[in-house]
Amino acid sequence: MLARQHRVLADPPIAKFLFSDTRMAPVWLALRLFMGWSFFDAGFNHKLQDPAWTQTGEALKGFWVNVTKLPAAPAKPPITFDWYRSFLQFLLDTGSYTWFAKLIAFGETAIGIALILGAFTGIAAAAGGFMSWNFMLAGSASTNPVLLLVAVLLVLAWKTAGYLGLDAILLPLLGTPWRASGAAIDERNGDRRSLRLPRGA
Repeated sequence: MLARQHRVLADPPIAKFLFSDTRMAPVWLALRLFMGWSFFDAGFNHKLQDPAWTQTGEALKGFWVNVTKLPAAPAKPPITFDWYRSFLQFLLDTGSYTWFAKLIAFGETAIGIALILGAFTGIAAAAGGFMSWNFMLAGSASTNPVLLLVAVLLVLAWKTAGYLGLDAILLPLLGTPWRASGAAIDERNGDRRSLRLPRGA
């Protein structure tokens, strides 16, 4: 049996343009601000200002109680997967809503700020997508499907999604995006020339 030769598969040109080309940065900025404000508004304006979220956790408790109820047939329960209902019921039984509500409120606010500023955009988008996914599992649709889609796109475009933001400073300090080589275009005269970019460029 012939051994497979190790290869690094290149991305197609359309993927490079969408997710690695800085000319797409304004598009990612718009999506980033949309998702960022959605999370900041939900966290800071609607949860951090409410003692039922930041002190008692009663707001989250009420939500969990409602979604874990099993309605009489033929009505369908809010939560489709039994394992997720059991997970929320466990959190209810252990009184975890008292600290989990604070985690959600501060988490949404932090994700919103990071996305708006363009700081570690890929990580912030992944965290936001995970939260939206959990809300969807709990039967809360609202804008969560849209936010999950935007999160996936921002994660794919992590190198350029925060280019018009703090990532333009933060990522090079971390040495990423990593060193690349290939053809580059001198925009002043349109010449295409082969060069090796320095680390962090």
